[in-house]
Amino acid sequence: QVQLVESGGGLVQAGGSLRLSCAASERTFSRYTMGWFRQAPGKEQEFVGGINWNGGRIYYPDSVKGRFTISRDNAKNTVYLQMNSLKPEDTAVYYCAADRDMTRVATVPNLYDYWGQGTQVTVSS
Repeated sequence: QVQLVESGGGLVQAGGSLRLSCAASERTFSRYTMGWFRQAPGKEQEFVGGINWNGGRIYYPDSVKGRFTISRDNAKNTVYLQMNSLKPEDTAVYYCAADRDMTRVATVPNLYDYWGQGTQVTVSS
């Protein structure tokens, strides 16, 4: 069982930046594909970035491409989401997730096996 703990959320003005971190309890962290999702009130979960085990494959949706950067440090069992040029529509609870299938970078939440508790990101206008 992998435990994931997100941190780094908060309140920021539009145009600002935040860096989210997700620390994993699992020593075999490097065997997992990692993803970030977000969910705003009344909306479905939205994929915002995914990275394969060695960082060789990374995917973003168009809504965040060029503004968000996902990265990972396998030595620290941590995945990051650097968010720049934040907009009010980026306001949501952000979740990291782990997929045991390291051959893919899934963009849908039901393919991920483990989830963190989420961290709130609020962007004021």
